[in-house]
Amino acid sequence: MLKETLHVETSRRVFLQAAGAAGIIATLAACSGPASTNKPGAEASGGAVDENATIEAGISYALSTGFDPMTTTGAVTVAANWHILEGLVELDPVSREPYAALAADLPEVDGTKVTAALRKDAVFHDGSPVTADDVVFSFQRVLDPANASLYATFIPFVSGITKVDDQTVEISLSQPFSLALERLSVVKIVPKAIVEADQAAFDALPTGTGPYKITSAKKDDKITFERNDAYNGPRPALAAAMTWNLLSDAAARVTAVQSGRVQAIEDVPYIDVASLSKDVHVESVQSFGQLFMMFNAAAKPFDDVRVRQAFRYAIDYDKLVDVGMLGQAAAATSYLQKEHPSYQKASTVYSYDLDKAKSLLADAGVKDLSIELIATDTSWVKDVLPLIKEDLDALGVKTTLNVNQSGAQYKIVDSGAYTVMVAPGDPSVFGNDADLLLRWWYGAATPWPTQRYRWADSEGFAEITRLLDSAVATADAAEQKQLWGQAFDIIAEEGPVYPLVHRKLPTAWDDDALAAFEPLAFTGLSFIDVARKG
Repeated sequence: MLKETLHVETSRRVFLQAAGAAGIIATLAACSGPASTNKPGAEASGGAVDENATIEAGISYALSTGFDPMTTTGAVTVAANWHILEGLVELDPVSREPYAALAADLPEVDGTKVTAALRKDAVFHDGSPVTADDVVFSFQRVLDPANASLYATFIPFVSGITKVDDQTVEISLSQPFSLALERLSVVKIVPKAIVEADQAAFDALPTGTGPYKITSAKKDDKITFERNDAYNGPRPALAAAMTWNLLSDAAARVTAVQSGRVQAIEDVPYIDVASLSKDVHVESVQSFGQLFMMFNAAAKPFDDVRVRQAFRYAIDYDKLVDVGMLGQAAAATSYLQKEHPSYQKASTVYSYDLDKAKSLLADAGVKDLSIELIATDTSWVKDVLPLIKEDLDALGVKTTLNVNQSGAQYKIVDSGAYTVMVAPGDPSVFGNDADLLLRWWYGAATPWPTQRYRWADSEGFAEITRLLDSAVATADAAEQKQLWGQAFDIIAEEGPVYPLVHRKLPTAWDDDALAAFEPLAFTGLSFIDVARKG
């Protein structure tokens, strides 16, 4: 999840801390529509554009971390890095399809070998040429366990990387991996000489190869960018500069776009969507981002699947969505949202059925149950908590709310001293493939199943692991989807962590000022292929 930052410590605790932050982040999920991998952008969208203009944006999170792509998981810095750094492969910000970025073409995958040639004459922002040594260095620092990089978690299938020549690298895989190209995008290529000379300075103001270069970054103020005139890749900057105003106060963001001070803002408060739509374009994109309910499956009575199911049948999803979230969400019908290309309706779909919920508790021999419901203090989560408490009280479960900052709540969860938690989560900023989204909470290598919902020793978890491993090993898309569907069914039926709803993300922008701007299905704003209108 993405709040202001993901706290990353040791490799063992990477996923644990990342998901405990509400910022990646505070969000990427499914595509909002069938956008092209290489969309025409503002230059071909019709109408004049001003290549000398500055794009002004309102960002909802504070600058709380550095920019080093090996370590950063902050909402602001990750979004900034889309514009200033490149991987060999990148994912289109809207369609989520992979395209060749720093690689000359999409790398060639041959079994357990991936060969990538660099884009000819590519240079870093300081003018130094990009070489295979930089690529090898960038991968090795992510893969080095001593660096405890979150991003190593997303490429466990990479066993090594070697230099073929100055412009070519070969990546070795531990096994055939059907999603290799998509996952390579998590590693951004950095200049070896600059990073080794002063990593702290690089973290503060990074040198990349992207269409923009960063010129300043001031906490609680703004981040400024300018066009990288030496960029020779497929997505050049279409504005001379950008200023990202860091406006964590929601009212300040709304006022900024209404007044024309900025041309786009993220994270429009749900309560302001209708009124703001009168002034600028507002669009809510359905995301994978979710409000989940998690149980400590090692604590009675939640070791009984009937009790976990009873809690989910007790929730009035229509009220949760329509009243609590003002229609800006959809009740979960599977682990993925309906708009995701790998979506399949789960065999168990929870709907409000209080009689069934009470019957399940009775069958499990549970009565006079009292719980402390642990929750994070994200604003929209706090808005719906009274509704959830009301539903659980109606089930006959005496419910006390414990609401606090994410870090504090996850310390309680990790100690095992809890029974039920409600929190937001969205790893889709890292990638949109079903395997990544499934392994975020149900990966055997993460601490979630062992330290959080404590279900790792179950037969169900073992079967999920088998299904996920089989799915990424097959080259047959239909078989892969079927295997993921089986995993969705087990998670829905048994899962100690499962979405109540998938939320929508409202973004606002001035359509008269920006050309080719599109909202995203995850936290952040992208100005790739976007220009100011003339």
